[in-house]
Amino acid sequence: MAQAWKCAGLRWAAEGPVLMWDGGRRSPLVRGGKVAFAVAAGGVRRCVGARGNTCPSGAAVPARSAGGRCEECARLDRAHSVAADGIADDPRPYRVYLAWFGPGLVKVGITAVERGAARLLEQGAVCFSWLGSGPLMATRRTEELLRAALRVPDRIPYGVKRAVRAALPEDEGERAGEIRELHARAVELGGWPETLIREPFRPVDHLRVFGLDTAPAARGEVRELVPGGSVSGELVAAAGPDLHLAGGEGEVVVLDTRLMRGWELLPVASQGPGVWLPVREFKAERPLQDGLF
Repeated sequence: MAQAWKCAGLRWAAEGPVLMWDGGRRSPLVRGGKVAFAVAAGGVRRCVGARGNTCPSGAAVPARSAGGRCEECARLDRAHSVAADGIADDPRPYRVYLAWFGPGLVKVGITAVERGAARLLEQGAVCFSWLGSGPLMATRRTEELLRAALRVPDRIPYGVKRAVRAALPEDEGERAGEIRELHARAVELGGWPETLIREPFRPVDHLRVFGLDTAPAARGEVRELVPGGSVSGELVAAAGPDLHLAGGEGEVVVLDTRLMRGWELLPVASQGPGVWLPVREFKAERPLQDGLF
């Protein structure tokens, strides 16, 4: 019987996206390669724990939970998050950025300088530019200033991001247009902390890095994993935590790898292409697929 593995999520490394597994195993993902696994029959999704610690109760968690954590572990993880102001005395330098995910979808955020663009790749940012760098609290105050003054959020749901990827402009300059305008408005604002060093507008485009320049439009997204369900498809693009997989008849479905965490997964080598999991269509006029198909 094949050995079951528990996925620890997807990370973006120098060589591209990598699936991580409990125990340290890594599976680098290459466009054009095959992604195939089955969910153990009779399995239950268990909490993945927090901050590197195992969930003390091994609690069951909902299949549609992107975090894959029980309430207690989710609180612990959030309490130590920079995004939740849980770390006020971090001595590392940080950067403020503007990120673009599609027409009308711009957010402001911060990330540690040492992480480079990793945070933007993890979020699926199609285009971004740095705004400034400095101490954590200075970048946090700048983020709040820009969020209020420019009326841009600090979060955009992944479902919204992936639903617009089929309509991204082909021209790189056009993709950078919205953040170019917002960057110009931002540098004219007063109230920036003195300790924050402003940075010029230098757009970085990830469309080709993600493979979205050549990938067919996706028809929908996997809603959840279920016991006995399976996936087998060609990886045509990867953006943030999402894998764009071409399955039966070449149709592309997006799989959010965060949904894989906490399940026992089995390799499948001989199965033909297809997605045997609940899928939600992106286009409202097409019928929703419920159950396995």
